[in-house]
Amino acid sequence: MLPSPHITRGPNDPVEVDRITQLGQYLRRTRLDELPQILNVLRGEMSLIGPRPDYFPHAQTYLLTVPEYRQRHTVRPGISGLAQVEIGYVNGSFGTRHKAIRDLHYIENMSFYLEASIVWRTIRIVLSAAGS
Repeated sequence: MLPSPHITRGPNDPVEVDRITQLGQYLRRTRLDELPQILNVLRGEMSLIGPRPDYFPHAQTYLLTVPEYRQRHTVRPGISGLAQVEIGYVNGSFGTRHKAIRDLHYIENMSFYLEASIVWRTIRIVLSAAGS
């Protein structure tokens, strides 16, 4: 039986690259798909810098499978963060655990210097269209 088109990707499933259009690839590579999140920052729901939020059903799974995951929610989520610039995108609980550890390092060491470093690294990544 074929899977229903309404079933979404699970938290440990690989990204379905065959379903991404050329326009979607361009928007992702240039990070233009992140621009609408500025509205969330203006509404006070997000920060510019902080742990990246996950898709809610995936987050529910990670809360059960990644020991450090809950602690990263002690600060407001951000458009970019330390884990994002150091590790990038990951799939599954194993990769999410590594990102959660980097997020906790950010939370424990928050400073103007660290945030400025993350902003600078984010700008370099965006301008170079690096990553996926």
